[in-house]
Amino acid sequence: MRRDYTLYLFAALGSFLIIYIALPLVVIFLKQVADPGMLVKTLQDPLVIESLRNSLLTATATALIALLFGVPLGYVLARREFRGKSLAQALVDVPIVIPHSVVGIMLLVTFSNAILDSYTGIIAVMLFVSAPFTINASRDGFLAVDEKLEHVARTLGASRLRAFFSVSLPMAFPSIASGAIMTWARAISEVGAILIVAYYPKTAQVLVMEYFNNYGLRASRPISVVLIALSLTIFVLLRWLVGRSKNA
Repeated sequence: MRRDYTLYLFAALGSFLIIYIALPLVVIFLKQVADPGMLVKTLQDPLVIESLRNSLLTATATALIALLFGVPLGYVLARREFRGKSLAQALVDVPIVIPHSVVGIMLLVTFSNAILDSYTGIIAVMLFVSAPFTINASRDGFLAVDEKLEHVARTLGASRLRAFFSVSLPMAFPSIASGAIMTWARAISEVGAILIVAYYPKTAQVLVMEYFNNYGLRASRPISVVLIALSLTIFVLLRWLVGRSKNA
């Protein structure tokens, strides 16, 4: 048989994106290693520590809220046909295509002082831009679960709610967890809309922009490195836990 080089070709083409993504990460870490004094100074700055805490807490709160409301919505979208379903699914995807600055203006016009410069405003922005990941992942996860399994549970006396928690939710959990991780990641990466809605209390994303505008690249680089390191560590850890759960 002739050797098929298709996979090698695809791997070579795909490697471009891997390298393109990895290169800036490697470069920024190497440049920061060459300037340890600035990193130590940044880690001793109370404002930096507080901003990192704000980012982690608000992103985590956003992911939990998205799970609370997004999983039930994903289940309905997976299990029921109803008038307006296409519109509902389209609305779920709308935040993905709206420019971030426009999101901030929309939310500020809608909720005004209720979200201005507050933790509520930060979470409101993060939830708007990141909830679609949880909703869509939940829907896809429940679609992958054969509805007949729920019917079997109900014939054995389980209510729909009990069948949901004992059959559908455990089987769809890996997909839901992946969606939650992406929601958290998208939330902690948001900056454009937060700048408009809630400049205070400071998040790390906003502080990076402020330091860059006021003090330049060298001052903003250490905060960026710390934020990248924290985000990647948590992201990889959560992915690993989900992978172990899926394999189990």
